[in-house]
Amino acid sequence: MTLPSPHSEPEVQPTAQRYGNPVVRLKPKVEAKMIRHGFPWVYADELVTDRRTQNLLPGAIAVLEDGERRALGLVTVNLKSKIVCRMLDRDPAAVIDEAWFVGRLSVALALRERLFSGTSYRLVHAEADGLPGVVIDRFGDVAVVQPNAAWAEVHIAALVAALVRVTGVSVVVKNGTGRSRGLEGLAEETVVLQGVVNAPVAVQMNGATYLADVLGGQKTGLFYDQRPNHAFAAGLAKGARVLDMFAHVGGFGLAALAGGAVSALAVDASAQALALADQGAQASGFGDRFATRQGDAFEILEGLAVEGAQFDLVICDPPAFAPAKSALEAGLRAYERLARLAAPLVAPGGYLVLCSCSHAVDLQAFRAACGRGIGRGGRQSQLLHTGFAGADHPMLPQLAESGYLKALFYRLNS
Repeated sequence: MTLPSPHSEPEVQPTAQRYGNPVVRLKPKVEAKMIRHGFPWVYADELVTDRRTQNLLPGAIAVLEDGERRALGLVTVNLKSKIVCRMLDRDPAAVIDEAWFVGRLSVALALRERLFSGTSYRLVHAEADGLPGVVIDRFGDVAVVQPNAAWAEVHIAALVAALVRVTGVSVVVKNGTGRSRGLEGLAEETVVLQGVVNAPVAVQMNGATYLADVLGGQKTGLFYDQRPNHAFAAGLAKGARVLDMFAHVGGFGLAALAGGAVSALAVDASAQALALADQGAQASGFGDRFATRQGDAFEILEGLAVEGAQFDLVICDPPAFAPAKSALEAGLRAYERLARLAAPLVAPGGYLVLCSCSHAVDLQAFRAACGRGIGRGGRQSQLLHTGFAGADHPMLPQLAESGYLKALFYRLNS
């Protein structure tokens, strides 16, 4: 029998044999440095799509290798998506099971418990919390999960079991709606996965009561990301007449009333959302100072100008006008138009708040569009404050898209 030389190199097993998962590989000329330094995505044109890779089902787990067959980590694969791979774990030997989810959720919960004394917050903010494409908002004993990537849909049972185990919530809702799921090739559905919920959930925030429709509302039913910006606006609201455009279930308007505003007019296209806003105002004790108006925001702004209406604090918090880079120019024009129509409604010395949740619009471009709009509206301004999403919406530093929210606070002097 021939014995191996003591100086020979040990035989290296193929990656799939070593780690027990299929292998996907970056194209030879694709630079792996960004992945090694924390960037979590691989785009479709960066991956070798041989027959074995093409046979992987959406949401499959695989080991990602660079062009020289060195393992980079464990990824989820979806060839139906432009983001063909999402990094799950830098350890290629990791096992994605309930215990793995418990580990990720425990870390996320520890941060939120440090930030908040209550149990109303965003628990998981996708890639920034190590669960790519997954959003979880908590409303006390109720959690709403948005599995916006195929892998999370495949592993939803383990995710929910871990969520209940870590947080103790008794109700879990899957909100499977939105543009992101369409990009992943996923069907839309909203379903209660555990427990029973048959009414909007009351949430205390910034001195007001908000009602979140966790089954039929936008996104998860409430936008926690604006919480610190609501609070800053409330600090400007004492004695003010407030106009809250795109108010959803009360947004800035209810926070302003809690801060001492004398009145708030909430405008939204959704009658259902405004009904919840009105219920929130009543529950907060602000009902006599709160009014709503349903309709197209741009038309209502034009109508208010014809009426000669004036407000001391005007807030415009629209949906994403530029949800993708292809819509960037059109989105910037819409933000400029919004600023132009809103500025004349602000009383001299009053405040204008302009917000964008479009990740495709960076802060500099948004600020420039708002400045042009205010100027075209015939007003002079000071930029007082720039706000971002709350700390329960952390950013992944290597992923600019995770820092999407911007709120600009202006004082209009003339």
